[in-house]
Amino acid sequence: MVEAWRITGQAEIDSYVGSRVELAVQLINSLATPYAHGRGRTPPPPGADRLAAVVAAQEHLTVHPPASVLTPADADRLAGIAARLRPLFAAGDRLPDAAAGLNDLLVRHHAVPNLHGSPANPLGLSFHRPDADPVDAWAADMGTALAMVIGVGQPARLGACQAERCSLVFYDTTRNASRRFCDLSCQNRAKASAYRARKRG
Repeated sequence: MVEAWRITGQAEIDSYVGSRVELAVQLINSLATPYAHGRGRTPPPPGADRLAAVVAAQEHLTVHPPASVLTPADADRLAGIAARLRPLFAAGDRLPDAAAGLNDLLVRHHAVPNLHGSPANPLGLSFHRPDADPVDAWAADMGTALAMVIGVGQPARLGACQAERCSLVFYDTTRNASRRFCDLSCQNRAKASAYRARKRG
């Protein structure tokens, strides 16, 4: 067995997969999450607002094709894809059903490992065909990255916030996959709620 740290470029491979999982996280949290930080929230409506949310969600990530080529109709399709990816996070006993849905998404969006490049740029790994439309490309890349996390026995790293009235998801990169909350504010809310419960009890 080859240990991962001995593989030249392993960090880049992990980074590529992680960035696509993080894209899924950002889109789900922006487009398909009814609660955040203890409050109900309404996802952006179809059209320009939804497109703006998609652009903002990937702002700190490097994606291909870039968000600048997306249309409002593309953003509407991505909202549907985000909703289909949501069950993979904190799936627990529902993982087989969620995985079946992911397999269908991979087929539907023509996911296939592919090396893209040009005379001016080195070859780079993608999980979509060179001629894929932007939505198929994003869906295939996100879906394959999530499948890789699950397929190596790490579905617990696809988490959902355990604080009350928060359904934000996250990619847990802690050493022992022990993360329970989306951020420190929800962690503090949960601690305060537990403290009040103990005082009452």
